[in-house]
Amino acid sequence: MSTDQFLPKKKLNIPWLLTMAWRDSRRNRSRLLLFMSSIVLGIAALVAIFSLGDHVRNDINNQAKELLGSDLVIESNKAPDSTIQNMLDTLGDQRSQECRFASMVYFTKNNGTRLVQVLALEGDYPYYGRFETVPAAAGIDFRKGKQALVDKTLMLQFDAKVGDSIRVGELSFVIAGMLTQAPGRSGLSTTIAPPVYIPFQYLQQTGLLQKGSRFTYSFYFRYDAQAEMDKQLAAVDSTLENKGLDYETAESRKRDTGRQFEDVSQFLTLIGFIALLLGCIGVASSINIYVREKIPAIAILRCLGASTKQTFLIYLIQITVLGLIGAVTGAFLGTAAQQALPFVLKDILPLDISTSVSWPSIAKGVGLGIVISFLFGLLPLLSIRSISPLYTLRVSVEQVPAWRNPWQILLFAVILFFIALFARLQMQSWPQALVFTAGILAAFLLLTAVAVVLRGAVRRFFPSGLNYLWRQGFANLYRPNNQTILLVVTIGLGTLFIGTLYFIQDILMSRVSMSASNNQPNMVLFDIQTSQKDAVAKLVKQYHLPVYQDVPIVTMRIEEINGMNAAEAKSDSASGIRPGAFEGELRVTYRDSLTNTEKITAGKLGTKKYAPGDNIYISLEERYAQRLRVSIGDSILFNVQGALIPTIVGSFRDVDWRRVQTNFRVIFPVGVLETAPQFHVLVTRVSSNEASAAFQQAVVRGFPNVSIIDLGLILKVLDEVLDKIGFVIRFMAAFSIITGLIVLIASVYVSKFQRIQETVLLRTLGASRKQLFIIAGLEYFFLGALAAGTGILLSLAGSWALARYSFDAAFSPSFMPILILFLSVSLLTVAIGLFNSRGVVNMPPLEILRKEV
Repeated sequence: MSTDQFLPKKKLNIPWLLTMAWRDSRRNRSRLLLFMSSIVLGIAALVAIFSLGDHVRNDINNQAKELLGSDLVIESNKAPDSTIQNMLDTLGDQRSQECRFASMVYFTKNNGTRLVQVLALEGDYPYYGRFETVPAAAGIDFRKGKQALVDKTLMLQFDAKVGDSIRVGELSFVIAGMLTQAPGRSGLSTTIAPPVYIPFQYLQQTGLLQKGSRFTYSFYFRYDAQAEMDKQLAAVDSTLENKGLDYETAESRKRDTGRQFEDVSQFLTLIGFIALLLGCIGVASSINIYVREKIPAIAILRCLGASTKQTFLIYLIQITVLGLIGAVTGAFLGTAAQQALPFVLKDILPLDISTSVSWPSIAKGVGLGIVISFLFGLLPLLSIRSISPLYTLRVSVEQVPAWRNPWQILLFAVILFFIALFARLQMQSWPQALVFTAGILAAFLLLTAVAVVLRGAVRRFFPSGLNYLWRQGFANLYRPNNQTILLVVTIGLGTLFIGTLYFIQDILMSRVSMSASNNQPNMVLFDIQTSQKDAVAKLVKQYHLPVYQDVPIVTMRIEEINGMNAAEAKSDSASGIRPGAFEGELRVTYRDSLTNTEKITAGKLGTKKYAPGDNIYISLEERYAQRLRVSIGDSILFNVQGALIPTIVGSFRDVDWRRVQTNFRVIFPVGVLETAPQFHVLVTRVSSNEASAAFQQAVVRGFPNVSIIDLGLILKVLDEVLDKIGFVIRFMAAFSIITGLIVLIASVYVSKFQRIQETVLLRTLGASRKQLFIIAGLEYFFLGALAAGTGILLSLAGSWALARYSFDAAFSPSFMPILILFLSVSLLTVAIGLFNSRGVVNMPPLEILRKEV
């Protein structure tokens, strides 16, 4: 037979290469498609996140004004004086105002009480978007009388109906409608303190505007022309800054919302990228086995005159097409998955997310899939270059170690650079990108090292005294074509993600729940006026409740640090003072002793009462002092309701913020703030839900301005919040674990063909199907257990490090979830292994031998 029909006439003939790649793949097409499936989920995850990101960015641009409800909002922490009011009256073409504060509301029908956010509204706000209510007209009609809009979660919790009454302070309101959505509000933002809207005209009659209480006034403006708003803002900008007023425009709200989403998007994208990397490792391993299987065919092509480049390109074409098909399939699935993501994230993002097809995202996903599958598939293909015609006569082939092949070393470097480049595009920072790349590399190397060590240990310390079936199962862990390293890396990394996510959520919950244990306080009463202090304490004792703390609180702002104000710090970057240090308000107290949650780390706490003419030495929480960039002896000038008080930093404190009691960033000495406007906080403990409800009802009836924080409710709400956020993270992490399982299926599918000769030999020697299943089951159980055990151990180590160094919390994981995760992964591995092995095990030896021939 002439070789001319097989080999091209020219050195490089693309049509001939394509034909040979197609013909060569016919016998192994099902295996190639299975290899392709390893990258599908990774691409699907990335396309879903890319599409979601494109839609959110477009929706933020389109809904920017609906997020704010106006063109401009100016906020103040106190009622405006005549000067500020006159300035506000000159702004905008339409104006509205709102007073926002936390308060208890009382449901008269069932005596229910709950901490809410009361919003007293005047004007036609929102100018863009609308209040979504049931009935629909309630969003406008509630302003016409003594009526309220009540958040739907409150309505459901207290079984309230439209027409029922609630009491806010000293005034009762009829529920005009159930509020389902308001401009700029997400589901999570209203979880702890749901909103209740009332008309502004009744605010004074509620009796809640007490001296020292915390209120936020918002002034909303609508402009007919954008240029006019820019002109007016430029004219009043310095006045707003000098008066301590903050403002926000639709454009700045758009940037802030986009920035918040980008943080979430980057995290989810990196999780999806890790899933893709797992799949590509599966591709590399599978192609490695595939190439070793093709060595005789490659050697024959070389004998017939094919060049090294030609044989290399034949299989490179197969891998490229494989990546293209996998990327396109993944992009299709990712587009479908993106349709569900807006429903998953609807409580997190304060806007309506569209679900149309994003072709740029599909293009990015397909391109990324082709490039990365090409890079990882190229690793094993480089070995083709060393196959000579002489291999047709050799019984076995010695593979050149990767570290001795300069091309493979170069390709490893290119892959690492590509990973770092992708991370850089997501994180916008090279240091963060390099840390991410190093972390991924460390995880892979650590898992690989564990697999190599354990595989070597099994081989070195082989349990020769065990039953024959057990010996065969153990031996398969290190025999040729074993899957130990591949499965430990892929399944182990997926288990690592799932375990770490669970343990972190457990740590966050335990940090708060520990405060509700034993005799720790679990209820906080705040906004107690000085005139009410004794009466509230008396009521607490009537209900036989302990008083753990009764603390005065004064609200103030930082005016200067070391003689430099906010404007000077902003213009002089060399000063080291952060301009952000002057923003916002501080709530401080005064006392001459430490609590059991504090300890001095530097300086000395002043214990003597202040006398006129003395220096005022204050104590700062250590991390807050670091953010301010101040040292012991530095000066800070505070503004207390217009009165300026100069102080000197006297000490730093370490504060345990996990305890449910009043902890402060700043502590003044006694004798300075006693006459300043202030309110008090009382900390106590209730023994049951029934006692809590009865006590709260008594407080709301007697002291309507006093607000109550119930730790039991906070724990419940926090659990719900973590569940929602955790679901999104687990949803993305599932791509990694499922990808690992697909790689497992592909690997087992290949290994069953690699083990055919061993199976035939065992069947010829008299092994029954049952014995072969037991051997296979034991092998896959060892693999699954090894992968799961390694992943769990690494997740425990990582979670301990996070608990110790990031959360500063004790780490005591529960045994049962660890056991369930271990058994689930192990048994799933066995089930997949046995399912894929059944075809070979059930065939008679003669039929298998005929197929091989």
